[in-house]
Amino acid sequence: MTWKLQAITGELEGQEVTVDRDMLVGRHQDADLQLQAAEISRRHAAFLLKDNALWVQDLKSSNGTFVNDIRIDQDKLLMDGDIVQFASIKFSVLAPAQIDRVVAPPVIDEVKVVVTQIQQPAEAIAAAEIVRPVVETEPEVVEKSAAQRMNEQGMPELSARDANVQVSKDGMPTGMGVPKPAPIPANVDIHATPIPEACDIKTSDECVKEEVTTQKNAMLGLYTIIALVILAIIAWLFFK
Repeated sequence: MTWKLQAITGELEGQEVTVDRDMLVGRHQDADLQLQAAEISRRHAAFLLKDNALWVQDLKSSNGTFVNDIRIDQDKLLMDGDIVQFASIKFSVLAPAQIDRVVAPPVIDEVKVVVTQIQQPAEAIAAAEIVRPVVETEPEVVEKSAAQRMNEQGMPELSARDANVQVSKDGMPTGMGVPKPAPIPANVDIHATPIPEACDIKTSDECVKEEVTTQKNAMLGLYTIIALVILAIIAWLFFK
């Protein structure tokens, strides 16, 4: 896409300038668009093409670059009909003509697809053997009685027990006495609240020595800081 600039004022009035690449505008001999007016800087501005769009950039010129009578300080996108002005020299922006192309859709011929089913004779089909999976059943868990569990743990059989001991239907002995707890002494009050014994906190010699050492280290650090500050002041006064 090719953009064009039509000069409205200045030495190129009425002429058209083609912009098909990045172009430098100014009085410099290397400028693509040379404007010899004294108010134009050596490197005044630049036209930039980005994705077929036209931009103008001011290169910190003395008298500035304007788009539609507004001074710009950063890249400005140009549209068809915009007025670009370098100092007092004006150009009209002409956008490239758009060519609309109509692309005809492709013609797709009808394709007839004939699907032929191929059937095999019944004699050629072998009967597949059906293998049924074998499902393993978990053994039935029989709950054991308390007597059986005691026998497994080494308890004697019922026949080996004392005939005078009566047992329940589960095999557990009945009528057994429960031992009584030991009696509480008469002079002990179980409802009384215990009183903690008082103890004297004494400072050991090691703690005292450690405290003295800590204080010495703190004083030494303070003296060191004061000495560094004094040395810094002396050095500043000396080099001043």
